[in-house]
Amino acid sequence: MLQMRPSCECCDKDLPPDTTEARICTFECTFCSSCAGGALGGICPNCGGELLQRPRRPASKLAKFPASAERVHKPQGCGPVLA
Repeated sequence: MLQMRPSCECCDKDLPPDTTEARICTFECTFCSSCAGGALGGICPNCGGELLQRPRRPASKLAKFPASAERVHKPQGCGPVLA
C-alpha cells in the first residue's frame, strides 16, 4: 500500500493525503510540486526516477488505511540528480 508521506523531502512543506501538490517516484520519495517542478526538474534526486502526481486516498479509506506520519526531510535541501 502507498505510504503517503506527510511532507516534502526538500522544503518540509506539509502534504496532507488529499492534496494535489504531492509528487512521488516509484520508491515513494515525496516532494511538493514546487520543488519537483523547480530545482528537481521532475526527477527524483534519490533514485533518478520520474516524479508524478501522488494519487489521493479517499477520505472514507483513511480511517482504516491512514497516511504515514513519518516525515523525511533533508535540511540541506535537494538539488538535481548528479550523474
